Amino acid sequence: MTQIILKHNRDESLKRFHPWIFSGAIAQYAGKPDEGDVVDVLTADNKFIARGHYQTGSIACRILTFEDECIDENFWRKRITNAYRLREKSGLVHSKFTTAYRLIHGEGDMLPGLVTDIYGKTAVIQAHSTGMFRARQTVCKILTEIFGSQLSAVYDKSYSTLPFSINQNIKDEYIFDNGSANENIILEHGNKFTVNPETGQKTGFFIDQRENRKLLEQYTCKSNVLNAFCYTGGFSISALRGGANIVHSVDSSQKAIELAQKNIELNFGGNVNHQAFVDDAFTFIRNADDNFYDVIIIDPPAFAKHNSALKNAIQAYKRLNAAALVKIKHGGILFTFSCSQAVNRTNFRNAVFSAAAISKRNVRILHQLTQPADHPVNIYHPEGEYLKGFVLYVE
Repeated sequence: MTQIILKHNRDESLKRFHPWIFSGAIAQYAGKPDEGDVVDVLTADNKFIARGHYQTGSIACRILTFEDECIDENFWRKRITNAYRLREKSGLVHSKFTTAYRLIHGEGDMLPGLVTDIYGKTAVIQAHSTGMFRARQTVCKILTEIFGSQLSAVYDKSYSTLPFSINQNIKDEYIFDNGSANENIILEHGNKFTVNPETGQKTGFFIDQRENRKLLEQYTCKSNVLNAFCYTGGFSISALRGGANIVHSVDSSQKAIELAQKNIELNFGGNVNHQAFVDDAFTFIRNADDNFYDVIIIDPPAFAKHNSALKNAIQAYKRLNAAALVKIKHGGILFTFSCSQAVNRTNFRNAVFSAAAISKRNVRILHQLTQPADHPVNIYHPEGEYLKGFVLYVE
């Protein structure tokens, strides 16, 4: 097996069980690893410290284990079974009211580079590293063993998440299909959503906002609500379920607006006061009437996927939140989020603080939000806490 030998004093993060090795920490290679190979990691004095997937680029190795154990089918079965049991403990696996959840959350389940989401009887695999892509058939086999007849399809959706160097000759495809339709109607706390793994963003749906959408319901009774960056209408449906007077859904994507309308009809028919707009969310907020909205939800896509974009992202969050705080009614509620991994909780809090100061409104934090239990954060990998949110009361 190829070995990675670290520079002197560059093993401290591994001693703290951080699951990444950056290329700058490597002194030399014993052998020539191919993309996705399992490699041993040695300290500068040639002592074994970890084993993981080799990858070209800044993150040179994603650690699978800190034990000297074989990365075989039994290894994968143990890790995936552990992830399954955690979702059982969270009450998700057998829920009658929620049928979509994340089964494997990368580093949070000690399987860095692998995401697996469950949509009813369909599992969607997404590999973020070559090593995980090469293991996808083994992962698929174990999923069918664990779920049995409860799983009828496994869709591999890794094309967009794999390194450019290897994704040219692959395609998204079903790697197990027992005759299921590619479009699923899933439940989230009893609300219905149409999910198409083949055409939807990410793996098909934004599962990570599930509990935050449920929380919104208690704040929307008899309210005028704006759901900016609405995508397929998740927060809009929760607002309507909570008894909103009117909900406006805004997204720059015509396709997203059509899906939002479809999901609202699926849940309520034509019996609710909902309007959808294809528009830039910032422009829509800026042009909105003052003091019209009682509740505003701001859930934009990631403004910073890398540290190089951090400064611009913080400014964007500040401007967006300031615009919403200026427009919202006195006594209004603002749900605001960042899903940018490069923007930590302190960064985001400071951006919202600055926005409040710009708006000259009295603002109080009611809730500090994060991702749900099926998106666990490995305590040794704080970068895994990517979703940050606040519920603000605006006087």
